[in-house]
Amino acid sequence: MADGIILERAGVPAVVVCTDAFRGAAEAMAQFQGVPGYRYIAVPHPVEPLSEVELMELSAQFIEEVIGLLLTSPLADEG
Repeated sequence: MADGIILERAGVPAVVVCTDAFRGAAEAMAQFQGVPGYRYIAVPHPVEPLSEVELMELSAQFIEEVIGLLLTSPLADEG
């Protein structure tokens, strides 16, 4: 999460993707970084046992959201 926020603040488009098991940690880090509303993508946990084909299928489910975040900074709500 911190890496995505740092990159965005430097003007580099970034999208943070984590599994839903890490939502709490992601939101805590966003709060710590001063961006409590930082937008990110949470995918189902776990991803480690998925095959390459399953990972591609999972990725396809989120690609539009990734593109949307790349085109509109996740820091848009930063105050």
